[in-house]
Parts: sequence; structure tokens; C-alpha cells
Amino acid sequence: MTRGREWFAGGALAVSIVALACGEAALERAATADGPQAPIFEVDPLWPRPLPNHWIMGSTIGVGVDSRDHVFVIHRQTTFNDNEIGAAADPPTAECCIPAPNVLEFDPDGNLVGSWGGPGEGYDWPTSNHGITIDPMDNVWIGGNGAADSHILKFTRSGEFLAQFGVPGLGLELDSNTAEHFGRVAKISFDAQGVEAYVADGYGHKRVAVLDATTGELERYWGAYGNEPDDADLGLYDPDAPPAQQFRNPVHCAEPSHDGLVYVCDRANDRIQVFRTDGSFVSELMVAPRTLGSGSTWDIAFSRDPEQRFIYLADGKNMKVHIIERGSMQILTSFGDGGRQPGQFYGVHSIATDSRGNIYTTETYEGKRVQKFVYMGMGPVTRRDQGVVWPGSRP
Repeated sequence: MTRGREWFAGGALAVSIVALACGEAALERAATADGPQAPIFEVDPLWPRPLPNHWIMGSTIGVGVDSRDHVFVIHRQTTFNDNEIGAAADPPTAECCIPAPNVLEFDPDGNLVGSWGGPGEGYDWPTSNHGITIDPMDNVWIGGNGAADSHILKFTRSGEFLAQFGVPGLGLELDSNTAEHFGRVAKISFDAQGVEAYVADGYGHKRVAVLDATTGELERYWGAYGNEPDDADLGLYDPDAPPAQQFRNPVHCAEPSHDGLVYVCDRANDRIQVFRTDGSFVSELMVAPRTLGSGSTWDIAFSRDPEQRFIYLADGKNMKVHIIERGSMQILTSFGDGGRQPGQFYGVHSIATDSRGNIYTTETYEGKRVQKFVYMGMGPVTRRDQGVVWPGSRP
């Protein structure tokens, strides 16, 4: 490239950065003037880049982001039909495709930079891995919701095994008051210092369990409304019945905030329950409360501002992401719709944010993908349901 072209490219980039900064400032002024404001997102239809080696992802069941804004995705290698993985058949029936390793690591640009996972020496890989979370020390934690999965795994971000907590093989022995094992863990989350791990425990048990993140020792646990957990079968959710006094399976997330609260996804009960870190109940929010079946509250992530002002809620049954103002617990708006195109969802299952405020989602069932939604600044809330946030589609 010539010096003239270098100067032109650099000048154009500088102009673009200034224009973007001015545009963001204008958006924030308009939002303040026009009333309620919320973060604005656009789907990045070209993220991530294609996988190598004819690899494809199965049901994509978790997403986490580390301190470098690297995105870790976990999927299930056992969720393909024969037409999808002809190259992996014995003998091969086609040139494509092959199940990717269970854990995939992408850099911020969407390049695949690491892959690992599956059975190995010294630990028991879950029969149905579920959820992936990165702790403040950049260690990777994985649960499992298979019929017998009753333990948690901890690895370095490069896949080196560190610890196994809980006794595997006891997932059918339900006892939400046990200190010996877990009951099909959906997800593990952490306080800001990484001292304690908060376990959504989960598909078998009906509790939040808090562990010492170093030793794995159980420190405390609780059920809905701070009650002692009860494993009795509650039957199907009835939106016209009084609120259930216990969690319904699955308890799908338990996310601690910086200000000492814990937000729990009681998925099939269509609610988020809020607790203090000691398990005392604070409040609850019903979300799309007439949603039946698998429910509306699948996973949450906080916005990355110091106050964690917003909650992003993955609603896999209604195929959207809700944006909630955390202080008031008011749903401001949502984005997404059912479908397979970029910006649409098929079973949006897990959600995470990076340091720049971008959102990452994964999809289970036949969704089988990860998507990136780029943070575009703040703006006024103009629609309760935005639909697909396609680039350039905002008024």
C-alpha cells in the first residue's frame, strides 16, 4: 500500500470514529429527552467465521466470555442426525460434516482460536454437558443435565483439568438438601471476586447451591422464596394458580450482581426471583406468565456498566431476548423472533456479555449456533417488541 493510501485509510477511520462518537452522544441526548431508554443492538450476521475441518456444532448449550473478550461455547456432540455428519460415519457417507469438539473458543473477531472437551483422564465428562461459565480467574466451569449427572467440572481456559466437585452418577437420587452431590446442574456463576460459586441445581434438585469456589465445599442453599427445598412433584405450571412455593425444574440460572443480590431463573414458573446472597427473598418478576411448557426465563446476563443497570433475559420458548431495567425490574423492550436467519432464534438458551457491551447467545434443539449482537449505544424505547435487529433497520 502506498503512503497516500495509508493516509487516506487512516483519515477515513478517524472520521468514522468521530462520527460514531457523535452519533452515540446524540442517541443518548435523544433518549434522555424522550423518556425511557435502553441499550440498542444489531445482529452481526458474519460472526463467527466458519469453522475449519468440516466441523459443525450440535445443540449449543452454553456461552461464556473471559477477561480477554474471548467467547467460549459448549455444544453437544450427540445431537446430530445421520444426514448432518456423513463425514463422521464409518465408513464416511459424504465429504461433510464432523462434530466439532465440545468446547470452542473464539476471539473477538470471531476466529476460532481453541477447541477441547469431552472425556479425559481424571474426570467424568457429563453425559449431557450443560452450561459453560468463566470465573474471574478465567477458569472454565461446566455442569451437566444428563439423567445421572450430579457433579461439576473445572478447567483452565485451555482445557487443563483442575477439579471435579460432587459425586458423579447420582443424578437420579434426588435430595435437594444433600451436601454430597448435585442434581443435574444447569449453570454455575460467580461473585465478582470469584470466591463463591452459585449453582443452578437444577434439572433434578430444586435449589440454588453456593460453594467455596476453591474447595467446592457447600456453604449454603435455598429454594423458592428462601424456603427449604422440597423435591415433591409440583405438576405442570398453571398460570392461573397461586405462585408455586418451590422452584420448578429446571432452576436454570443463579446470577449474583455486584451489589449483593442473586437473580434466579425459575424457568418453568416464568419468573425471575431475586435474593440476597444469604438466600433471603427480595422480590420476583413474572415474564410472559402465560408461557407454558419449557417456560420463559432461560438465562440472564448483566450489562457491563458498573451499576449493571440492565438485565438481558434469554426467553427460549418465546424466541426473544428481553431487556429489563434492573433497579425497577421493568421489562423495557425485547428483540428477536422465531426463525433460523441471523437475528432470529430457535430455542435461545444461554446469554453472555463482553466488556464492550456486546451480547452473545446460543441456541439449543435444532438452533445449533452462536450469535453476536453488537452494542450500538443507548436510545429511546420505541417498541415493546423490536423483532429482528438487522443492521440498518432502526428508524
